[in-house]
Amino acid sequence: MKVLIVYANPEPKSFNSAMKELAVSVLSEQDHEVKISDLYEMNFKASLGRNDFLELTNSDHVNYVMELKSAYEKQKLAEDIRKEQEKLLWADFIILQYPLWWFSVPAVLKGWFDRVLATGFAWDFGRMYDKGLLAGKKAMISVTTGGPEAIYSPNAPHGWDINQVLYPVNHGVLYFCGIQPTPPFVAYAVFQVENEVRKQYLEGYKKRLLTLETTEPIRYHKLSDYDKNMTLKKSLK
Repeated sequence: MKVLIVYANPEPKSFNSAMKELAVSVLSEQDHEVKISDLYEMNFKASLGRNDFLELTNSDHVNYVMELKSAYEKQKLAEDIRKEQEKLLWADFIILQYPLWWFSVPAVLKGWFDRVLATGFAWDFGRMYDKGLLAGKKAMISVTTGGPEAIYSPNAPHGWDINQVLYPVNHGVLYFCGIQPTPPFVAYAVFQVENEVRKQYLEGYKKRLLTLETTEPIRYHKLSDYDKNMTLKKSLK
């Protein structure tokens, strides 16, 4: 299996880094091919802008959705975008490794979504979710948090469980592009817990890495489950 790890943490000695290194080791030992996009190390540009296109179809008013599509089709995207798209096309499985910041992803990873998952490459009009252009690939979020597991609950201060927090990435990014997300791996409160707990996290992550190929994806509805008004069919409610 070909695995792409998209890694977004600026600190080489972070627990995220330890998880990334463990993934490379375990997967390589299992004869999987591994590539890494270390976004901070690459100094990956987070903001989409006009200079991401080698030519524009309309320089007076840039419609970025359509310019991304046109530039992808004409091979006129910036080189750093094209290289990341090539990695995605190569991969069978994508691991997103990052710390949870402000209930979301680090800015550089959001920028990777914005710039790399271009219209015409990852999705298109009528080609999203189960019909997304990257269908056939699987993924997993591997994330660390600052708070303990108990705080991620509808009745706790955060108000959401961790799956609700990660839903915008799992459903709104990965599945939107056709990629099947598998259940996330979460290491809670990594800078608060004892070393023994961190060791347990790494052992648990190792076990998860050994089952990437057999772990069932999260089940989301298909486009065909909705009627012409984009409402879930009554028989499926």
